[in-house]
Amino acid sequence: MRETTETTVLRTEVQVDGEPTSYLTAGHDGPPVLLLHGTYWSRVWLPVLGHLADAGLRPLAVDLPGLGRSGGRLTPETATVPALADWVTRFASALHLPRPVAVAGHDIGGAIAQHLLAHDLLEVSRLALVNSVLYDSWPAPHVARFREGDTAEDVLAARRQAVTRVLGSAATEPLIADYVAPWTDGRVRRSWMALAAAADNRYTLDLVPALRRSTTPKLLIWGEDDLHEKVEYAERFASEIPHTSLVRIPHADHIPTENAPTDIGRALTDFFTA
Repeated sequence: MRETTETTVLRTEVQVDGEPTSYLTAGHDGPPVLLLHGTYWSRVWLPVLGHLADAGLRPLAVDLPGLGRSGGRLTPETATVPALADWVTRFASALHLPRPVAVAGHDIGGAIAQHLLAHDLLEVSRLALVNSVLYDSWPAPHVARFREGDTAEDVLAARRQAVTRVLGSAATEPLIADYVAPWTDGRVRRSWMALAAAADNRYTLDLVPALRRSTTPKLLIWGEDDLHEKVEYAERFASEIPHTSLVRIPHADHIPTENAPTDIGRALTDFFTA
């Protein structure tokens, strides 16, 4: 439990497929906003949850199975974008979320969010993507290397190195330790390796035609210093996909919520309450 802005953020859980599924939430009865992570975990959304709740929304930042604080374990088959999108629909059903639902995705979570919209799995009302994978921008080399011989024992050090870099100016030893804590668990490291093994940009490339036809409002929020999910991909998406706007976050890397939580919280709340 942590206080952020005026609202208490809670970590709680619900059973999905017989496994405990952990999620962060704030607020109570407002319209739900489903927040999806990728190669990190729900911690990436913590800095903006209070902003969303204070605007009358009910943010729900879930840990995918086997990752973060959730139970279970991913395999290369259950870690694909389509499989995870189907799992998200079961999570939403377990919480009895009303439809339509607003969705935001970070990193590979953005691919899952795009899949939910393109295939009409959740009746997505609004879609926000924060430094998401787009087109053929992924997998990044530091993720793809785990499909080519690196072991679960290498994951913790590699994740620490990646977190330290992408936090940029926000990086402190306590924050880095907080981010990497889940990967001290061997089960989580093996699940993360399955996610890396299943990373395939055809899952986003195949969605482009449906996204071009979509009239759902879309918002891109982008840390401009991201070395892999480059802002040029966001610019291309905003120019090619109708009903899309782009908010650029200067001096921020792959987890811009840590660098500019107020700006991003305001952009998300303005978008989801429009």
